[in-house]
Amino acid sequence: MTRLMLGRTLERICKGVLLLCLLHFLIMMILYFDVYSQRFDLFSRFNNGRNGSRNNGSGTGSGHHYYYFNLSRPNATSATYLAAGEQLVPSLQPENNQTPSPKPLPPCPENPPGLVGRLLIEFSSQMTMERVQKENPNVTDGGRYKPPDCRPRWKVAIIIPFRHRENHLKYWLHYLHPILRRQKIDYGIYIINQLGEETFNRAKLLNVGYTEALKDAEYDCFIFSDVDLIPMDDRNLYHCYDQPRHFAIAMDKFGFRLPYAGYFGGVSGLSKKQFLKINGFPNEYWGWGGEDDDIYNRITLNGMKVSRPDVRIGRYRMIKHERDKHNEPNPQRFNKIQNTKNTMKKDGISSLTYKLVQVKKYPMYTNISVEIGKPPPRPIKG
Repeated sequence: MTRLMLGRTLERICKGVLLLCLLHFLIMMILYFDVYSQRFDLFSRFNNGRNGSRNNGSGTGSGHHYYYFNLSRPNATSATYLAAGEQLVPSLQPENNQTPSPKPLPPCPENPPGLVGRLLIEFSSQMTMERVQKENPNVTDGGRYKPPDCRPRWKVAIIIPFRHRENHLKYWLHYLHPILRRQKIDYGIYIINQLGEETFNRAKLLNVGYTEALKDAEYDCFIFSDVDLIPMDDRNLYHCYDQPRHFAIAMDKFGFRLPYAGYFGGVSGLSKKQFLKINGFPNEYWGWGGEDDDIYNRITLNGMKVSRPDVRIGRYRMIKHERDKHNEPNPQRFNKIQNTKNTMKKDGISSLTYKLVQVKKYPMYTNISVEIGKPPPRPIKG
């Protein structure tokens, strides 16, 4: 009985192997006939081409026979050739496939993936402009950069009021260029240099920067920054928002806190539309202080609100320095701040006057040197 069951089992195994062999044979035959049919089609084209060339041989006058072959590879641009004896020559037929036009870039992400967050900012190591330039090979002349892999929403002009701060500028460029590139910002950097030794006027220089930057490119967003303020977190994105933006809300000199609710100093940003709505910045704040409060008043008086980043992200470190000469506190600033409502329509970008002396593009920034006049004489106290 056991031998009988064993014999039946072997018989079934043999039949299964036989069926597999038969199936394998059928598959091989199908593949064989498929390849054979392709070769037969190729030879038939070859013969048709040869017969056609014989029939039209009197028109060629060369005695050579030409046959068409397509030697293109998969996913490559096709190229048609003619076989002439044993030589291959390009055909005179026009190419059907043209090089495809480049695809439009996708929008840049709202939160770029290359950001690192909190940064270590220090000013103890010596900084040179050669080092800054070496660290930023993708930045073009004039301090311009545009991300190659996406399309930013804003075109940003970063404007810095300036006089005698060359060492601070090196540190600013050293830190800000890499931050801005990681943020996928399309930007240009403009240093607005006040010539001469008259009283410094920060807000008027910012108006000049707005005007001159628009001569260079069609910017729609403007970031106004002091040269001695460095962001400590690259998630503090330097572009414009639905409302005017105050970036520097937590400086180390204020204990990383906002000094008062209406503070708008240090680093701020406005779109072109927002800037024009408030008539730009005041031109009559000569010396230190007051102009940022006037700007804050202009924003609120025109029905807008100041937006700010989270206090943990809006932290800044200031390069310590002595107060500049000819930038003493403005004793008239408090009276002027109280009159913003009456002065903002006639004092601003619409009333700006200055003398442009020089525009020079350096590898890491554009320098714009101007003469902006001097403050009017103070009234004699009676």
